[in-house]
Amino acid sequence: MDFITGGFIKAFELLLLGDRETYSAVYATLLVSTGSMFASLTLGIPLGFVLGYYPFKGKQQVRILVDTLLALPTVFVGLMVYAFLSRQGPLGEWGLLFTLKGIAIGQTILALPIVVSLTATAVEAMDRHLRITLISLGANRRQLLFSSLWEVRYGIVAAALTAYGRVMTEVGISMMVGGNIKWHTRTITTAIALETNKGLFATGIALGLVLIAIALIVNISTSFLKRRY
Repeated sequence: MDFITGGFIKAFELLLLGDRETYSAVYATLLVSTGSMFASLTLGIPLGFVLGYYPFKGKQQVRILVDTLLALPTVFVGLMVYAFLSRQGPLGEWGLLFTLKGIAIGQTILALPIVVSLTATAVEAMDRHLRITLISLGANRRQLLFSSLWEVRYGIVAAALTAYGRVMTEVGISMMVGGNIKWHTRTITTAIALETNKGLFATGIALGLVLIAIALIVNISTSFLKRRY
């Protein structure tokens, strides 16, 4: 138990003293996760709305596919993105392998099915009489879209939080696509795995505490917004 207690004490020292290596991983994680979440929400919310709102041929098959992709292993996503971004791959000339942008692409692929599926579920659970009411009030297509999205805003927030949690804690994509390069592509999760294997338990705890703090801040902010709006 002594090494665990000592690890927590050392972890707080690293965080309070502003250890550069620790905060470098934190910065990379926040940068990548913010970019991937922006992309996945921008693409996923409209796609989820269409999937949940409109009937079309093959809708059930598309829904099954999207729901299946919820269980995508991060290492498989990392492997496929690596294959596409490597020099031998079709996108190798873009030079995105072992970069934060490359990690963000992989994490966007990981988060997108979550946003699409949970948004579609929220839209399907929406009051069926809402559309008729809005049309009777003279709403155009744009007003119909935004009013419907506002009605299911809590479901969309839940989708965003679930996707954010998946992105923040994944290891496979960051390790394989980013390469875990110190001061460059090393994220919180890859740093925890590396430092723990090296016996640097305190650094791993420090980064783990940062992950918990980020999750807490996000949930408190969400709770505040729910009460406000």
